[in-house]
Amino acid sequence: MWFGVLLVAGSVVGGARLLAAADDTVTVWAMTGERGAGTPVRADDLVVQRVRFADDLTLGRYFAADEPVPDDLVLVRAVGEGELLARSAVGAADDEAVLRVPLEVDPNRVPPDVAAGSVVDVWLTDGAGPVGTPATPAARDSPAKADGPALSEVTVVAAPAYDDTFAVTGARQLVVAVDDERAAEFEQLLGALQDPVIRILQRS
Repeated sequence: MWFGVLLVAGSVVGGARLLAAADDTVTVWAMTGERGAGTPVRADDLVVQRVRFADDLTLGRYFAADEPVPDDLVLVRAVGEGELLARSAVGAADDEAVLRVPLEVDPNRVPPDVAAGSVVDVWLTDGAGPVGTPATPAARDSPAKADGPALSEVTVVAAPAYDDTFAVTGARQLVVAVDDERAAEFEQLLGALQDPVIRILQRS
């Protein structure tokens, strides 16, 4: 009899400890998918995750899910699917030194599922010359590499539907976030090509 009482008592204590451990968890915001630097943080990109932190200091590095994430935030680095949204990973949109660079792309040269938040490489070739070879001295002297992507690992911040952009001309528009220096290099290379052809390779 006493053995049975001890078992019951042990079960009660064990259950109480499990409940206490569960009470130590908190809810924080996490990302629903991979996103690149420059991507605005939207409610649709977030999901609630329950996590146990070692202390309040560590918890303070993330956004608690008991209140919405502030408006006008953008990612300052790439984040992965399921990654907790760290305060160090975001910044105010007005503080980000990025430009929005529009691209006019043949639909056959861009993956169909590229959308806002996708991370891509932008390749440039000259339709007037050999593939991958800039046709003018200015293009050959450009700081952008002729043997690599003109823009590497940039984030698409807008990808209007084909019918909403250049359906008449047969092209599709993408808008990518690029820092000032790389944007200037890209524009220099783009302007030096006689017949620039843009190709998009998708990373995520």
